[in-house]
Amino acid sequence: MKRITLLAALMLGAAQAQTTVDFWYTFGDAKRSGFIQERVEEFNKTRKDVKVVATYKGNYNDTLQAAILASRQGKSPALVQVVEVGSQLAWDSGIFQPVGGIGKVDFSDYIKPVLNYYTIGGKVNSLPFNSSSPVLYFNKDLMEKYGLDASRPPTTYSAVLKACEKIKQQASDVKCIGFNIHSWFVEQWMAQQGAALVNNDNGRKARATESNLTSPAAKKIFNWIKTLSDKGYYTSSGKLEDWDGSDAIFTGEKVVFHITSTADIGNIGDAAKKAGFKMGVGVLPIADGSKRNGVVIGGASLWVAKNITDKQSEAALDFALYLTNPKNMAAWHKLTGYYPVRNSSVDLLKKEGWFSKAPVQTVAFNQLLKTEPSVATGGALMGSFIEVRKIIEESIQKVLSGQPVDATLQDAKNRADKAIGDYNKNFQ
Repeated sequence: MKRITLLAALMLGAAQAQTTVDFWYTFGDAKRSGFIQERVEEFNKTRKDVKVVATYKGNYNDTLQAAILASRQGKSPALVQVVEVGSQLAWDSGIFQPVGGIGKVDFSDYIKPVLNYYTIGGKVNSLPFNSSSPVLYFNKDLMEKYGLDASRPPTTYSAVLKACEKIKQQASDVKCIGFNIHSWFVEQWMAQQGAALVNNDNGRKARATESNLTSPAAKKIFNWIKTLSDKGYYTSSGKLEDWDGSDAIFTGEKVVFHITSTADIGNIGDAAKKAGFKMGVGVLPIADGSKRNGVVIGGASLWVAKNITDKQSEAALDFALYLTNPKNMAAWHKLTGYYPVRNSSVDLLKKEGWFSKAPVQTVAFNQLLKTEPSVATGGALMGSFIEVRKIIEESIQKVLSGQPVDATLQDAKNRADKAIGDYNKNFQ
């Protein structure tokens, strides 16, 4: 009996010495969630003093809000996956700490345009994890059917319009181009014109106080979208942020061109093979006369909570670094299409000939690696970004329904500026 009691005491002591790291993430699908859970299991086997518990907490917005609420209740998760446009809100919430301040982290291996987005005030606040950008997907078979050169997909607004006119003259049940109604594309097209989405150097020199939604750059984007709609070239499900619905239109061969994230290359490629058509990937078409200067990074990063023990902070960072190590990021890229975020991961992929086996990935990488750092491509920072995104998306919807661009954008600017101002009142 004494032996059993002693053994139980030793086991209890070992359990008490173990540091638990609660990790909240946003992927509910089996492929991406499975990858995370497998990495957790591997990491836990190598660290008897640490136990990572990974939990799916819903979409990006739900996960961030849940983390903020949990922290206020004294139940903060140690590690949280936060959407890129939630960066300012995450920092302002006061519940996170800069990862660069926890331990000595060598950030030199992270792809610069990716790391730049998550650097605020000279500090790396979070660790890049799933990063992406938009590209043009196209159905090679349909392009050839309608007399278009599948080796030369359109790269500008005018080239898209020209291709669309040719398609419309021949097709009765197939549209030219589709993309889901999402602000992310507008943000990209602003950056490609060298234009900031908000003032004060895109909110990085000082807090943004107003949007640039009535700028010439914004009007050029919305006028193009309106032209696509008015001429009957465009299609979507009509719902806001309906990624799956938009993808389904393309994989169902109801549209020739499709703009969406590089993160969908794997899934859309598989669906295209299943449907029996050849898929191509091209650069994001941009406004005529604009210099192609790269992309604003999308996706999410890993943030470490502030109100936790030093051991939890260190263990959370250790796991985040393990999850994003070169080998894992290369595997993550091949599985999903997300960028591997590390230069050494790119080297691994090149060494094994991955880009020869999967040439469609090369286009996406070149867009990222050729990004020129600037106020525009650095991406906007504002605490009300999630609300402003919805305002932009509702404005796209209005233009698609036939409403005039100038009046729509003026209304969008008024609403966005109010949202920005209301948020900023919390910090006066």
